[in-house]
Amino acid sequence: MTLPRLVASGLGVGLLPGPQGTWASAAALLPGLALLALSPWALLAGAVLITLAGVWAVHSVDAGNDPGWVVVDEVAGQWIALLPLAAPSWQGALMAFLLFRLADITKPGPIGAIDRRHDAIGVMGDDVAAGVLAAAVLWAVLTLAPGIAP
Repeated sequence: MTLPRLVASGLGVGLLPGPQGTWASAAALLPGLALLALSPWALLAGAVLITLAGVWAVHSVDAGNDPGWVVVDEVAGQWIALLPLAAPSWQGALMAFLLFRLADITKPGPIGAIDRRHDAIGVMGDDVAAGVLAAAVLWAVLTLAPGIAP
């Protein structure tokens, strides 16, 4: 497997049968929480780096039509969704996961428009936007109900 295909497939997670995007989002939780445990800045840096690597990989494998096996975009979006958490917690991770998957699957507003680009920016961008939306909703929930996720 070439390096771009390995990156685009989320280290092979996208080759699993079934809902590849959901598998990739779930697989992204542990490394994302590990980065958060180091520092929120480490998680942010990781999200930026995986997004840039994803644009490169998707462009390199000419996967602008976003085939199911391309899941690096879910990793980036899921890490962005985790950003409002002050520290790793299973409650926060579950909320970030559910909010991100909801935004990624339903593609409301500009997320759907970005998805229709059919190029590397579109493939990565819709999930980055879904991650930002999920992070904004999670931040609002955590602000209004601070005890919900330690």
